Amino acid sequence: MQNFQGEQARAAASKRWEAEPKPDTPAGWASRAREVAEVLKIDAVERDAEGKPPFAEVQLLKDAGLVNLLGPREFGGGGATWQTSYKVTTEIAKADGSVGHLLGNHFSWFWSSQILGTPVQAKRWLREFTEGNHYLGGAVNPRNADMVARDEGDELVFNGDKFFSTGGVISDVTVLEGVLENADQTHVFAFVSTKDPGISFKGDWDVIGQRLTESGGCVIHNVRVPWEHIAGYQDKHLTPRDAYHDFILPPVQLQFAAVHLGVGIGALEAATEYTRTTTRAWPYGGDDKKKATDEWYIREGYGHLQAALWATEALVDRTAERISALIHAPRETLTPQARGEVAVQVAASKATAIETTLRVSTKLFELVGARSSLSKYGFDRFWRNTRVHSLHDPVAYKFREVGSWALLREIPEPSWYT
Repeated sequence: MQNFQGEQARAAASKRWEAEPKPDTPAGWASRAREVAEVLKIDAVERDAEGKPPFAEVQLLKDAGLVNLLGPREFGGGGATWQTSYKVTTEIAKADGSVGHLLGNHFSWFWSSQILGTPVQAKRWLREFTEGNHYLGGAVNPRNADMVARDEGDELVFNGDKFFSTGGVISDVTVLEGVLENADQTHVFAFVSTKDPGISFKGDWDVIGQRLTESGGCVIHNVRVPWEHIAGYQDKHLTPRDAYHDFILPPVQLQFAAVHLGVGIGALEAATEYTRTTTRAWPYGGDDKKKATDEWYIREGYGHLQAALWATEALVDRTAERISALIHAPRETLTPQARGEVAVQVAASKATAIETTLRVSTKLFELVGARSSLSKYGFDRFWRNTRVHSLHDPVAYKFREVGSWALLREIPEPSWYT
């Protein structure tokens, strides 16, 4: 029944947005994202349990104008900034951590074309992805040399087996990352149609959380890409790199922080609603209350969680403002020092968001009561989603980066995770 209601709500919302102009302010886009979130909430628990590929959910993001949010309005995009994109990601993650993850990941891949590409490539991809309302997924795992790109004259031929490919199954464009054969571990990137016959997906994403991110394995077999479409290359040579090219990871990492923050806020909102409507007061404490909302320990517990989330949100918002200012400024003005300093703030934001949301998603069970553990309520999904999503990049290393800055004013070296 809930799934049917969700389908009806998605259809009605899409029809309404089709007749409305796109928002043109940050507040307008945040409001649109909240509309999407309200639709996603209707059957979030059922969809998490089923774990089906989220074609309908991604189409909802497209219909709402969120997929091409960062694209220029002249190409049909939202013309929004990265600061706005983080707010949008958080709003979606409040309702569904998986869909928020998919959207944040897409923003990262969308803009990676602007960071990695030559000026000619970047302009072409910006128009193509925006006008096409394309959703981007990525077959990228730089820790392993699990895909090789072989030079065959005018083309590179990609072959390999990726363990992760977030959003791949439901994407329009797949970002390929491979090691250039006989080139001393040089990594190359390409943006190719997911419909390429050489791309197939294993359908093996079977995990305890983030079930709808479709992050399972991907097999690449003889995918041929012209050299002119290899990001950053011209005449088979890599064009000069600058500090902006090393700026690809901090914005990505902050998208993940925005997802974790959204999951934490969503968990608190769901728990407080349950407590207001369903939780019963404890009758054996010697200070009996008629309503659970009058219990001092419940009020104190929610007070701690709300305060922690407010503090985390303020940190993420401040970092988002600084990231956005740097990423939208003329690229030649970015310095390695500025990049490093904001990377430290991103590390602090991400690590804090993870720890706060794990705390919220665990503590809430003590505040909502025993009956809330029934599967039909799905309260466990908040912890499961955060726990899974947090594991690809150890929190300890994030805090070490922050500590190195606090103690020694050392900035982190650019890496695949910093």
